[in-house]
Amino acid sequence: MNNILTKNTIIRLILIWLMVFIFMFFGKSIEGLYSNNGLAIGIFLLVLATIIGAAFGVVKEADELAHKLGEPYGTLILTLSIVSIEVILIVAMMFGPEDNPTIGKDSIFSVMMIIMNLVLGLCILLGGLRHGEQEYNAQGTITYLSMIIMLGGISMMIPNFIEGKGNGEFTSIQAASISGLIILLYGFFLAYQMKGYRHLYIQPKPGQMEILFAQRNEIQQSEEHGQEKVSKKEVLLRTIILLGMILPIVLLSHNLATLVDYGIKEMNLPPLLGGVLIAIIVFTPESMTAVKAAMNNEFQRAINLCHGAFVSTVGLTVPSVLIIGLIASKTVLFGMTTTETILFVITLILSMLSFSGRRTAPIVGIMHLVLFAVFVILIFNP
Repeated sequence: MNNILTKNTIIRLILIWLMVFIFMFFGKSIEGLYSNNGLAIGIFLLVLATIIGAAFGVVKEADELAHKLGEPYGTLILTLSIVSIEVILIVAMMFGPEDNPTIGKDSIFSVMMIIMNLVLGLCILLGGLRHGEQEYNAQGTITYLSMIIMLGGISMMIPNFIEGKGNGEFTSIQAASISGLIILLYGFFLAYQMKGYRHLYIQPKPGQMEILFAQRNEIQQSEEHGQEKVSKKEVLLRTIILLGMILPIVLLSHNLATLVDYGIKEMNLPPLLGGVLIAIIVFTPESMTAVKAAMNNEFQRAINLCHGAFVSTVGLTVPSVLIIGLIASKTVLFGMTTTETILFVITLILSMLSFSGRRTAPIVGIMHLVLFAVFVILIFNP
């Protein structure tokens, strides 16, 4: 119990919930201060710090559950926790004071560029500099990339090449059908990943790729024995703490959306920055975990975190946003711009080539980082 409810965890929960109560009771008064740019920036930074602190708390508890439950269940819990935060923030922006029909697409595209270029580029480069060529499970990685091509292409490329409602918007029938197909495909992928083919997502031992097939039988034989060792009380308590970290994000998301809309409008900033901010809030903790995994020579875990995060993002966020848009009669645009489409395709091709072998090459990490730098430049100077 003491190992779970550490001093840092208790302090984090107290500070986060203190901010929630302040905005619950004094929210209207605080919103009246937004007209003062200096105060608005200060309040924004305070809310942002609170939400990021809560996101780190979510990742910490989810990561502890990950180690208790093992791969790929643990990583799945981590990515699902993160995606739930992303959906919360996107929906808050959709229902903010300004119309944000592209916020879902902006967020998902930003996640792709950050996760698949910045974070994986750092993982490949830093892991390679420390450990040389790092091994990973090529077959499992290819299934991730295949899912990314399918889900990303269906949700964000197809809208620009169909009639739909025009301007990259699905019709109601298209939105409902595509949401169902994406959920179905993602469900099959999870079943594939978590049952008969778990061995494809586990770190191979150096120079012994053939051991993966033996691991399949070992996993199946030890699964029940391993589950007995997991403390149900600890899992339950960590789950409660995890929910206690996620709920404040839900309650503060409207305030963040209002401040972001105000800031982008007042400072005449690119609208895409709203999606970039969501991606940074949501995936900074998980990105740090992925880089640490690569530095610890656990490159498969880094892949599971990064590719798994993006697959979960598209597989869950797209249907959620489309369905909410249908229910609330909100315009939802997933069609990418020409520049975004080109960056999307280059990222996919580069990723397929980067993970076409069984070991990493540090120079490839630099290529991914350069592509991310191009993305940042084009945000401010399109």
